[in-house]
Amino acid sequence: MPTDTGGALVRRISGLPDGPLDVVWLPTSGTRLPFGRIRLHWEPASHAGWIVHAHLGLATTEVLLARWPAAPDDWPDLIRPTLYEVAGLCHALAYATTALNLSNQLADA
Repeated sequence: MPTDTGGALVRRISGLPDGPLDVVWLPTSGTRLPFGRIRLHWEPASHAGWIVHAHLGLATTEVLLARWPAAPDDWPDLIRPTLYEVAGLCHALAYATTALNLSNQLADA
């Protein structure tokens, strides 16, 4: 991770075990994550591997989604299933919320 960044925003997560995990660098200034977006931050672990943090943007806040201490060098392969499932759940929740809002608008009309 470049030294002048605050982490990486996950743009696309492949469902394939060896598929890509596409990210874009984020500035060090704290910008709030939009709903369903995931930010990664990693640093070398004290003995071996990496400490990887994943934060998830919710409607009104940001939460620690997961932390992988002492993850091996191939840590993107380790965390991909978790990120893929959480992103899918967020998309499903967004669609359900949109459908519910539309249903309520139609009921009021």
